[in-house]
Amino acid sequence: MRIEVGWVEGMEFRAETESGHTLTMDVSQERGGNDLGARPTELLLSAVGGCTGIDIVSILQKMQQPVEGLKIEISGERAEDHPRRFIHIKLHYIVSGKGLAEDRVARAVQLSNEKYCSVSHSLNAEMEYSFEIVEA
Repeated sequence: MRIEVGWVEGMEFRAETESGHTLTMDVSQERGGNDLGARPTELLLSAVGGCTGIDIVSILQKMQQPVEGLKIEISGERAEDHPRRFIHIKLHYIVSGKGLAEDRVARAVQLSNEKYCSVSHSLNAEMEYSFEIVEA
């Protein structure tokens, strides 16, 4: 996989992905940027959510579960000292559908977090997860 990241101006950077998509990153005006894009650390947590979300929807569909929606609330705690890496990440999944089996949702969440999500496994952070089911 290859991505090219280029400096635009100020603190704005633009990433062009191998799949042909563009992402803009910037910092707040207080930190010398123009607030024109997400912070790189926000994108990192977003990538965890996207990766695990894709896993869970795919697994539930293979389990023939009637998943209709998935929202993931993610929070990350960073170290005080530089490089201020994420040390603890919490994921809370809100899975919606009609007649979802709790044991299958639990298994899908477990498999994603403990086996499949390559993004979260690429981080050196303690991961914590929980879920709830909302009847659609």
